[in-house]
Amino acid sequence: MTFYWGFVQPVPKNNKQAYIDHAAMAWPIFEKLGAVRAVECWAEDVPKGKQTDFYRAVQCKDDEVPVFSWIEWPDKATAETAGSQMQNHPDFQAMPPMPFDGMRMFWGGFSPIVSFGQSKPGSYVQGFVLAVPEDNKDAYVEMARSTEGMFTGKGATHMVEGWGDDVPHGKVTDFYRAADAKDGEIPMFSWVEWPDRATCDKAAREMETEMSGQDMPAMPFDGKRMFWGGFEPIFDSASQ
Repeated sequence: MTFYWGFVQPVPKNNKQAYIDHAAMAWPIFEKLGAVRAVECWAEDVPKGKQTDFYRAVQCKDDEVPVFSWIEWPDKATAETAGSQMQNHPDFQAMPPMPFDGMRMFWGGFSPIVSFGQSKPGSYVQGFVLAVPEDNKDAYVEMARSTEGMFTGKGATHMVEGWGDDVPHGKVTDFYRAADAKDGEIPMFSWVEWPDRATCDKAAREMETEMSGQDMPAMPFDGKRMFWGGFEPIFDSASQ
């Protein structure tokens, strides 16, 4: 079963090309370890929230932007084996320093519990981070599946809902702190892909109009602690 490593990190705006170059250097090593694909997405339309958002999640400075990225593995076992080899892997040790503050990066392993469509290189990405009570997993799956028609009807091409399956607690940042997770809640790393930003923005306007004046349905998680943003892919191993 497909398994994902999800990452969020703050990158100085002036280091964008250096970040792309670093990702391009790292990919062949991940591929040798069994990874299927790596995608790096640069903040394009990321709002600041009242309670949570991508900026505060990684303690972004004024000259930094959040980056939303993932590595796809064929299964969790392959990802775990790769993870155990990375620290002492000579190819990683030979790489130049990361062009961002790695202490404020957070990451985790996620199993897809809902997925539809097919991912295509170059797609505009809406990334989401949230926390769901573990006891509400089935209710969340049901809710996510019910949105497929709505999203595809607006032009979405692919969606993945990633359930936290191996998410560490960090010293400075982590998925739990990012979503202000409570005891018994599981972090989620999810995204929806669109052909382009224009299609995504049009869908958002239409959905906002359709829901105007209607009571929001009960959700199996605290929507006030969910945060999201629009991201433009800057590196995709499937395009290499």
